Amino acid sequence: MSLYSIDVQVIHFFKKTAEFFARFGLFVIFFWFGLLKVLDLSPASPLVQELFQQTVPFMTFPTFFMFFGIFEMLIGILFIFRGAERVVIPLLFIHMITTFMPLFLLPDVVWSQFLVPTLEGQYIIKNLVIIAAAVSVAANLHPIKNYNHFL
Repeated sequence: MSLYSIDVQVIHFFKKTAEFFARFGLFVIFFWFGLLKVLDLSPASPLVQELFQQTVPFMTFPTFFMFFGIFEMLIGILFIFRGAERVVIPLLFIHMITTFMPLFLLPDVVWSQFLVPTLEGQYIIKNLVIIAAAVSVAANLHPIKNYNHFL
């Protein structure tokens, strides 16, 4: 067996399994981290609470945190199901906007100095990988032939 044929087989394997692993990874991250919020065990609680105090004055933090956790769990579950992409990608977009907000609204928490993130900042910046995984899932979609069906 040549190195070329091994290379072709490995690439073929990755092409066949990439979407599954992206979906599974997104499910695990969102469901697990959301569940930790619902159970009030999330290490992100102080960061979320500090952001909450600046942005969401119309409900209590425990209520918001539980709903935010359920929202994350829903995103995770939807990534598992083919056909739910057109629902989950916009939900993910909304989630990413909220999770990137501390980079701008809480600079003392997420930056130790210019372009040097704290652990919290690194936690947020790693969401770029989540976006990349979601883009790879969306890249496998096929166009809807008849949009009038949805209107």
